[in-house]
Amino acid sequence: MPYRWKHTSDVDEELRLWPHNSMPPRAAMGVILAVFLFGLIPLLTVLGSVLLWGLLPFLLITVLGLWLAFEMNYRARGMFEVLTLTGNQAHLVHHDPRSGDQEWSCNRYWARPAMHKRGGPVPHYVTLIGDGREVEIGAFLSEDERITLYDELTRKLRAPQSSE
Repeated sequence: MPYRWKHTSDVDEELRLWPHNSMPPRAAMGVILAVFLFGLIPLLTVLGSVLLWGLLPFLLITVLGLWLAFEMNYRARGMFEVLTLTGNQAHLVHHDPRSGDQEWSCNRYWARPAMHKRGGPVPHYVTLIGDGREVEIGAFLSEDERITLYDELTRKLRAPQSSE
């Protein structure tokens, strides 16, 4: 699963969430190279003619477009979320490379997860409610992962906290 719980002390826990990475950068470059090489095969028939210079830009634009799409995808996957649960505080940081960091903090006693099975941007949309606000968490996870995350958040937020 693209999230992990980490115990930072006896009472404190940290949850890190990140988008799924289905293709590493090296494999993406392999795909781009394969598209370029397979795109050259039909051009071999027009090698030495003026028609080659009419078709070659279309192949190069295709390869450039594919490369830009992969770059945008990798940049968007730089997003992550960190939920820190201390003895009496819940603190969520949503890091997005495009819009910067967004933070939410609440007394852990009043924080509670909510699942919106319908009506959210994705099915089984998970939010955290507390301090008069409702914030999303893990919207980039798959549906099954969001259901599991909701169950884990419910259990962790109900866990007894030590008095400090």
